[in-house]
Amino acid sequence: MAREPVITLLTDFGYRDHYAAAMKAVILSICPHARIVDITHGVPKFDVRAGAYLLKASYKYFPRHTIHVAVVDPGVGTERRGIVVKTRNYVFVGPDNGVLALAALEDSVEEVRVIENGALTLPRVSRTFHGRDVFAPVAAHLARGVPLAAVGPLVRDGFNVPEFAEPKVHGRALECEVIYIDDFGNVVLNAREEHLLQVGASYGATCSVLVRGRELAMRFLPSYGYAGEGEPLLLVNSEGHLELAVNRGSAAQAFQLKTGDKLIVRFLA
Repeated sequence: MAREPVITLLTDFGYRDHYAAAMKAVILSICPHARIVDITHGVPKFDVRAGAYLLKASYKYFPRHTIHVAVVDPGVGTERRGIVVKTRNYVFVGPDNGVLALAALEDSVEEVRVIENGALTLPRVSRTFHGRDVFAPVAAHLARGVPLAAVGPLVRDGFNVPEFAEPKVHGRALECEVIYIDDFGNVVLNAREEHLLQVGASYGATCSVLVRGRELAMRFLPSYGYAGEGEPLLLVNSEGHLELAVNRGSAAQAFQLKTGDKLIVRFLA
């Protein structure tokens, strides 16, 4: 590992409580020379989709070999597995519930291991705080040079790739799912540029968007300013995802959308 290994943290713990600080304390106790970067602790509570998108949106801008710890874990303390995923350039640590999937798949998965070695976790593992007791110490041990094989056995049956990882393509239509809503109210969909190529989308096209049983007409445009103020539009955002937006407004508010909602985008011309 690098002289000052980088470990990132992404959670839904918020900023009011001690949870994020406790994870950092554990990391620094095991690997004092680690550089810890907070991606965010503001993931909406229990929102695995949002966590997965935010991790995918940020992981690749860090130096190679960065260890990314993502903890959005509504199933903590149950039979869900804790895993470490090694990709072409990075290592991801977290629950096997889909929160690691979008980033790991994009960077090409090379190896997945189940966290089973108790010597790499805290001696006492609570049922409600695996971020502190399991994922933080495992990341710290890896950062100080413990080999990946020490974590536990290889996963032979694959890790959790959730349904929201991919839209469904039907001719010139995309059956999409909302995976994130940013602070502007822009609605990020699970469709990406490669899916737009499949349906033959091109800028300037007129689209029909089925939202909550309501059919809306809008255009597919290069960016927000190509639409009039208050006008809805579709665009490709900075992460290559299809996004439903309202120029200088909130699409989430205008169409009462939340993560997990489904909509159909049809490119007409």
